[in-house]
Order: sequence, then C-alpha cells, then structure tokens
Amino acid sequence: MKEKVLKCALQYYKGLKPETNLDDPDLVYLDIHKEPFDIYGLYDPKNQPVFKRLPDEVGLNTNNSVADLYLNTSGGRIRFVTDSSYLAIKAVVPDINHMTHMTLRGSSGFSIYLDGEDSSTFINGFSPDYSTKDWYEGRLRFNDNKLRYFTLYFPLYNKVDQVYIGVQSGSHLGHGKEYRYKKPVVYYGSSITQGGCASRPGNDYEGIICKMYNTDYINLGFSGAARGEDIMADYIAGLDMSIFVMDYDHNAPSPDRLLETHEKFFKIIREKQKDLPVIFLSRPDFKEDEIDDVHRRNTVYLTYLHAKDAGDENVYYIDGRSLFQNVNRDCCTVDGCHPNDAGFLRMADAIGYQVNRILSK
Repeated sequence: MKEKVLKCALQYYKGLKPETNLDDPDLVYLDIHKEPFDIYGLYDPKNQPVFKRLPDEVGLNTNNSVADLYLNTSGGRIRFVTDSSYLAIKAVVPDINHMTHMTLRGSSGFSIYLDGEDSSTFINGFSPDYSTKDWYEGRLRFNDNKLRYFTLYFPLYNKVDQVYIGVQSGSHLGHGKEYRYKKPVVYYGSSITQGGCASRPGNDYEGIICKMYNTDYINLGFSGAARGEDIMADYIAGLDMSIFVMDYDHNAPSPDRLLETHEKFFKIIREKQKDLPVIFLSRPDFKEDEIDDVHRRNTVYLTYLHAKDAGDENVYYIDGRSLFQNVNRDCCTVDGCHPNDAGFLRMADAIGYQVNRILSK
C-alpha cells in the first residue's frame, strides 16, 4: 500500500522551530511526537515527556541501575519519508555519556539509514562532541529532491529528552516504511544486549538483525543491571511480541543467583504466553577455564532442557561460546567482554539465523 505523503508548510509548523546554529533559510524543524513520524522500540513515545524504554512503575522499581538506564534510548528508531534536499536533526539531551571504551557516536549519537524495499543501508550519522551541553544538531545534504525513506536510530547509551527533524519548508513528508514482521522481537539482557560497545547505533546485534530480516524489535538491555527480577519478567510477559530472546547471564551477581532466578524468570513468561518462541543465550565471552562461566552456561542450558523435558516445543538454545566463532575470536571485543562491530556482526549472524527460522515458519 502506498504510504501517505504530507505537504510540510512552514506556517503550519510555526512556533515549533527551536534554537538552531544551521543557516538554511528554509529550514523547518518538526517535533517527532507529531505526525507523520513513526517511532519504534520505545515505551509510549508519543505521550511521554522524555523518551524511555519502560513505564516508570517498572523502570523505577526494578533496581537502582535500571532506574537510570531505562531512560537510555537503545533500540529506539524514527521512520519517515521526505523529498527535502537536506535532512537535519536536533537532539535535546540532559547530558552526554562519555565512555572510555565506546565511541561517542555509539553511546550518544544518531545513525541514519536509507530504506529500500526490503533493506536499510547506513549513510551517515549525527553526533555530539565532547563539549556538548544540552543539545546538538547536524545536517546531511542530498543532490536532488527525490523521495527518500529513512530510519534514524537513537543513541545506545544516552538519555534523549526531545528530537526535532529538520527539512525544507514546502517539502513532502510522510510515514516511513513498515517492517515486514510488525510484531517485535524482545531482547532482555546486559550491557552487551544494550549495545556496548557498537561504534554507532544500529550496529548492536539487535539492530543488525532488524536490518537483515526487516523485523521490529525492543531492546531491554540494561548495563550491569539485568538481574532477573520478577517485576521485569511480569512486564515482559505482558508485551505483544513475536519472539523473546533471554540474554540473561552476565549480570546475575553470582552463579547461584543466576540459578535461583533464570528458570523462574522463564516460567513467568511462559505462564502468560504459552506458545511464545523463547531463545536462551549464554554469554559470548565464555572462557573454558573459568568455573563460574561454566556454571552459568550450564544454568542457562538447564532451563532449556527442563522446558524441553516438559514438552515445550517453543524453546531454543544458543551456546554463547559459539557466537564469536573460533577464527580471530580475539578481534571481536574492545575489552575482552563487550563486542565491537565485528563481534556484534557475528552475534547477529548466529542469533538472526534462529530468529529468521522462527519468523519464517
């Protein structure tokens, strides 16, 4: 079905143009909360005062780290179409997250993808700099005024209060491409799940899988804070999703704590969604000589085995040790733990293969 395209008139959006350092006289900035922008991967994004990944009652009551990290926008995306000869973005942020092992573009910038019939291709990005205080902006120019479909990926490790998209006054603007698989894949896990340390948004393994198979997703990775609490399991169990990927291993304080919570977490999900496909993952940075790593992997595998023994045909297990593969395995992380782009691509190949098999049934 042909997407509806709207005519963007300067006077219609009068009063919405915020402060800018760009000098285009025909620039109009549009609030993405309004039509025709489509926002994916965030909680109730059109109605919340700032962008977030969970409702406040869950985000503020899971643990102290989640109370901060649920405001990070990992997995958020904006989709739209325009024939403007340039594209600008202004992001209003409470602060900028500077990290020693992750690029500023990855933690705090936006990535721009050009959407085709069944694919998305990276073309550029917008990033703050190290002196940024409370907002930043950027502009990308094109050689003509043909219609282009875009996906903008939100920062992986930063809070974002407001986003404005800038186009030429009088240009056309409309809804973006729809995903082939509209019901999202939901991922729950650690800092690796959240996207640390991809060089840019969209290069986390979930973002790559999204582009590989044209499927929507929700990223519920919480750095250092995926501890398998009941409140999180109850919330996830209530989501309308196509697949649940349970990437919960790293952040349990101990192997014993993982054993106490892992199967229980899964059973809360299964009680509410009897036929939901669930993929269990163990950590990708597995070390054969680390006894804790072995215990953790065994715990994840036992949850899978117990489900299979009970007759559950909608569970799948991926051994994290296999994700980085063997050849040049040491090239897949920035610090021995967090994947770089090479590591995330290998993770996406393995996890995405199973995701696609399930979605294609």
